[in-house]
Amino acid sequence: MSVVEGSHDTEQDGRRIRVVGAAIEHDGKILCACRGRGKQLAGKWEFPGGKIEAGETPEQALHREIHEELRCDIEVAQALCTTTQQYDFGTVVLTVFLCRLRGENPHISEHQQLLWLAPDALSTLDWAAADRHTADMISAMDVKEPIGE
Repeated sequence: MSVVEGSHDTEQDGRRIRVVGAAIEHDGKILCACRGRGKQLAGKWEFPGGKIEAGETPEQALHREIHEELRCDIEVAQALCTTTQQYDFGTVVLTVFLCRLRGENPHISEHQQLLWLAPDALSTLDWAAADRHTADMISAMDVKEPIGE
């Protein structure tokens, strides 16, 4: 797993926000989600997920968030990358996991748009800063490899 430190010279309010994201693969494509209107970073692309709640493991948080946001189930394979990024609302520590879609397709609820893109097309989107390194990393991967290998 790769660890990337983004722009975070000082934490403005001392707030560290631990979040998880899912790079969900299905048929060789990756699910990309555009943040909804009225939300922080609206219009930026991300790997869906959310905050880790007290008492949750990152994997538990990921399952919960994906079920809440996209009403679908995933299989979590492996952690890909952890990035730390300073935003005006605090410091985000994001760990993105490679996942596989299980069962039904995702449904839009909190996002403006969902796209399935080939890994080499991920660079065409305007990614949130915390997700950008992971998108670049996935662009060079063969995401069809079996889980756990």
